[in-house]
Amino acid sequence: MNSKTSALQQAEKLIRPLALQHVPMGTDIEAVIDQWLHAVATDSQLYCNPLLMKPEQLKEVVMANLKENGAFVTRELFFNDVFGVLKLKPTPNPKFRFIDLFAGIGGVRLGFQQAGGTCVFSSEYDKGAQKTYKENHGEFPFGDITKINENEIPEHDVLLAGFPCQPFSHAGVSARNAVGKKHGFLCDTQGTLFFDVMRVINSKKPKVIFLENVRNLERHDNGNTFQTIKNEIENSGYHFSYKVIDSSSIVPQKRVRCFMVGIRNDVGPKFEFPEISGEPIPLKSILEEKVDDIYTISDKLWQGHINRTARNIDRGTGFTAHAADINKPSNTIVARYGKDGKECLIPQSGKNPRMLTKRECARLQGFPEEFKIPTARTPAYKQFGNSVVVPVISILASKIYKDVF
Repeated sequence: MNSKTSALQQAEKLIRPLALQHVPMGTDIEAVIDQWLHAVATDSQLYCNPLLMKPEQLKEVVMANLKENGAFVTRELFFNDVFGVLKLKPTPNPKFRFIDLFAGIGGVRLGFQQAGGTCVFSSEYDKGAQKTYKENHGEFPFGDITKINENEIPEHDVLLAGFPCQPFSHAGVSARNAVGKKHGFLCDTQGTLFFDVMRVINSKKPKVIFLENVRNLERHDNGNTFQTIKNEIENSGYHFSYKVIDSSSIVPQKRVRCFMVGIRNDVGPKFEFPEISGEPIPLKSILEEKVDDIYTISDKLWQGHINRTARNIDRGTGFTAHAADINKPSNTIVARYGKDGKECLIPQSGKNPRMLTKRECARLQGFPEEFKIPTARTPAYKQFGNSVVVPVISILASKIYKDVF
């Protein structure tokens, strides 16, 4: 948070010595402190190393310390101290609790928060994304999920995970290839990350699993990757369903992603995805009126796009870069957009096309206007390119809440 009350500063200081004992490898102590403060404010379970202290006991100790020193009077007041300066705060009385794995900048979190949930644990490896997450959610995410013991993660109703896009490889070999062999294939470093998600699922058994990935996931490695994911989830006691959704009727971007939902067998039937359709939204609907010339691409870059496009057209393959038709949705914005902007260049009268601004990228993903964006353009483009369409997540989260809770 940019501005902290004296009460919140006191609370952080009081719990820091105890929090030090519970910090996992690869994680900043700030993550544990934030999780504890948020858990107290929303009456949720604390992140805890059970070998040191049981979660219930730890919460009693933390609460007693805060009360004894005047940092906690009522939960309502404490909630205001913890979340008061945030514009994207959760509800003080959540309908359900979730964890946010491979959290990025919190797009999936926002959608589930809008449906009435509260986040009780987050994990993100990228340092820049961690900073943006903290700025907007008041919470510094835990680090490398592979170094976090699943038994220490708080209890939750829903597990969210937008795990990396290249999960499995027949050729890759890693320290965890024994796990892969058990399932009939070898897994590379990226591949192990799905099994880290499964570690948490099999330990905590949440009511709902929500996964997000690239549109081509179901065809990756001749369908073996997708079949493995489906089998793992079903074998862990969940109904599995999925749908590939185009977001262009919700935001002005042709972004197509694969969403997967697992409902625990004893909780409810297989999830039925809502229909998301409609007329495509034009790109011009989110464009800013006045844009700094720093976004206009150079003569050299524009000529490079023209030459490369001509070569690709001649050979009938490869990416072509033209100025966008602002009466249609944009192409998919990706993490590399900041390199040359070829995915979406905005035409300008009398000069070269320009790149999208940072705020326009945020709008293409449906982030609210109050979402705080990194100052530097390169990390902002990367973070929004890696993120999700928040309104689509919100629609799916609301349907999950209606069906399950």
